[in-house]
Amino acid sequence: MLSAPLPTVEINPPATPVAVVIWLHGLGADGHDFEPIVPELRLPPELPVRFVFPHAPEMPVTAFGGQRARAWFDFAPGGRADLPGLKKSVRRIHDLIQYEIDSGTPAERILLAGFSQGGVLALHTALYYPKRLAGILALSTFLGDAEGLGSEKAQANAQIPILMCHGEQDPVLPMTLGKAGFTTLKDAGYAVEWREYPMAHEVCLEEIQEISRWLQSILAQR
Repeated sequence: MLSAPLPTVEINPPATPVAVVIWLHGLGADGHDFEPIVPELRLPPELPVRFVFPHAPEMPVTAFGGQRARAWFDFAPGGRADLPGLKKSVRRIHDLIQYEIDSGTPAERILLAGFSQGGVLALHTALYYPKRLAGILALSTFLGDAEGLGSEKAQANAQIPILMCHGEQDPVLPMTLGKAGFTTLKDAGYAVEWREYPMAHEVCLEEIQEISRWLQSILAQR
């Protein structure tokens, strides 16, 4: 029996899944953080989707004064993403994607989602992944390596659907960071959508409803 490369929380539909969503949590959280959102998405029975919520490893985090926390990479307030640490986590997500492929789901039926730091990882993983993926859901996050898009991006995902959502009053990652990433992706020719909501560093009901609509439009395509 195959074993997952990271500890995960998994929610499987009653029927055989037609797609897999790998959802990456934010700094200091864990795989349970977005587990309650699955029933709120109210996906139709004819679209059975498997949700996988991996736990990031624990590491010292500069933003937390060096205290250990679950994190995909180190982060300092006002700083940029730690690219070596980010790329290390990308390899972990590659292994997780491969596990799902080996378990029977083709890459083009696997979608990456992420909130905050998890969104940075979701974007970076998918934009540079060599096989076509289903889409990217990037929530309250930013683009960790805009410079690499010019030379390193994967042509297989040059047209990948992307939905970016952000809170207008986000005190953790200001909306200007997210909007800058959206503009960079749009200018690079990506099929990216932008939504903003009157909220802080969180999710809201209207956003969840929009995520559901978007997921159904992307994953219903066979």
